[in-house]
Amino acid sequence: MRTMRFHPPGYGGQRRDPEEVKRDGWREHGVLAISADDDRLTWPERELVCQLGEKLYGPRPLEREVDHG
Repeated sequence: MRTMRFHPPGYGGQRRDPEEVKRDGWREHGVLAISADDDRLTWPERELVCQLGEKLYGPRPLEREVDHG
């Protein structure tokens, strides 16, 4: 006897690439997920991303300072 295997969305099967998830989010829902450190962006574009993030969500926590002593 064969049994049917059903996996609810998000369970089982292949995991999607994060870039594919971001691309689909933009195309299907108008949601944009951008890393402020994305190498594909120019410096002015990264600055704009940071400014938008700070305007919408507030400043990012300061990273730990490295001791150079």
